[in-house]
Amino acid sequence: MKPLKIVTLGGGSGYTPELIDGFIKRHAELPVSEFWLVDIETGREKLEIVGQLAQRMVKKAGIPMTVYLTTDRQQALNDADFVTTQIRVGQLAARIQDEKIPLSYGVLGQETTGPGGFMKAQRTIPVLLEICKEMETLCPNAWLLNFTNPAGIVTEAIEKHSKIKSLGICSGANSMMMDIAKTYGVGREAIDARVMGLNHLIFADRITLHGADITADFIEKLAQGASDNKLKNIPDIGLPPEFIRALNFYPLTYLKYFYLNKEMVEHELEEQAKGGTRGECSLQIEKSLFEIYRNPALCEKPPELSSRGGAYYSDTACSIISALYNNKKEVHVVNTANRGTTPDLPDDAVIETNAVIDKQGARPLAYGRLPARIRGLIQNVKAFEELTIEAAITGNTHTALLALAAHPLVPSVAVAENILKDYLAANRDFLPQYTLING
Repeated sequence: MKPLKIVTLGGGSGYTPELIDGFIKRHAELPVSEFWLVDIETGREKLEIVGQLAQRMVKKAGIPMTVYLTTDRQQALNDADFVTTQIRVGQLAARIQDEKIPLSYGVLGQETTGPGGFMKAQRTIPVLLEICKEMETLCPNAWLLNFTNPAGIVTEAIEKHSKIKSLGICSGANSMMMDIAKTYGVGREAIDARVMGLNHLIFADRITLHGADITADFIEKLAQGASDNKLKNIPDIGLPPEFIRALNFYPLTYLKYFYLNKEMVEHELEEQAKGGTRGECSLQIEKSLFEIYRNPALCEKPPELSSRGGAYYSDTACSIISALYNNKKEVHVVNTANRGTTPDLPDDAVIETNAVIDKQGARPLAYGRLPARIRGLIQNVKAFEELTIEAAITGNTHTALLALAAHPLVPSVAVAENILKDYLAANRDFLPQYTLING
C-alpha cells in the first residue's frame, strides 16, 4: 500500500494523543509513514509537549511512522494525503468568553449550541477557508477531515466556498451507538441505527441489535433511565419519560439544550457561580493533562484524557479515513451535503446522517421527509447555520444579528443585539472580516 502523509492542524491540542493512538492501532490498514503535527507560534510549547508524547507512543508501538512537529503549515501540507483539523482560534480563553457573554443575559452559554456556536464559527471559518486555499495549491487531491467545532457549520462553509474534498466528523453518533451497546451488554459492532439531523442535533431511530429492530424496546429503556448518552461535557439532567416516549427517537444529549433550556441555563449559572463555566473547567483539565504529558516515561494515551470529553474520537476519525483510503463502502455517520437525502432541507445544506464511504467520498442514504416532531427544530437551526456562515464570510453585522435572532434559544432581538455587540468587542483581534469594528 502507498505510504500515507497525514497532517493534523491544531496538533498541539490535548486531543492529539487520542488521534495518534487510533492511527497506531490501525497501521496495518492505514500505512502512515509521515504524521505532521502543526500549530501556530503561540501554541509551540503545547505542540512540543504533546508532539514528544506522540513520538514516544509511535516508538513504543514499533511502527515505521515519523512524527514531525512544525509551525510551518505550508511545508506540512505539501503533498499531504489527508488533512485533519482540530483548531481552536482564540484558544480556550475565547471559548470562556463565548460561554460567559450569553449567560450574562440569561441565555445558554455553550461551545457549539446557541450563540457560542455562532461566535466560534465567526472566528474559525475564515481561517479554515484560508487553509483550503493553501491545500488547493499544495495538496489538491487530499481529503480534509474537519473535527473543528461547530463541525456542521464549518463543513458547510467549506462545501460552499472551497474546491477541496471534505467531510465533517463528530463522535456524537458513535457515542450514542456505544451507549446502546452498553445497555444490551454487547459490542459496538452489534448495533446499528438510522441517524438524521445536524451536527450536535441528531436523532436516531430504526435501531437494530444483530439486525433485529429494537427501537421500541430501547426507547422504553431510555424512558426508564437505562441510558442517556451521558457525554462528559453535558450536564446530567434527564428528559421526562413521557416526552421520550412521545418523541420516539433517541436524541443526542445536546438536544437537552433545546428541550430543557430553562433547566440547563439554570444549571450553567449555578456551575459558573460555584466553579466556572465548562470552558474554565476544561482549561484546568487541559493544564493537568499537559503536566501528565510532560512525563518522559509516558508513552501511551493516558486514561485521564477521557475527562476532557471527545470519547471515541479516534475510533470515529480513523475508521472513516480508512473507509476513504481502502474504498471500503462502509456506512458511517458524517457531516456531508444533503444532495436530496431529505427534501425538507436545501440540497447544499450539510446534514449529519448515515452515508456510504468509499474513495469517492460520502453518499448519504435516502431518508425522505422529516417527521413533524423533529422537522421544525432542524429547519430552524439550519436557517441559523446558513446565516452564520454568510456572516462569517462577509463580516456583515446585519447578517450576524439575523443569525443570532434566528436561533431558537435566543429569546429576543434585543438580547441578540446585546450579545452580538459584546461578542464583536471581545473578539476584535480574531475578526478581520468585520471591518466596522476594526475602523
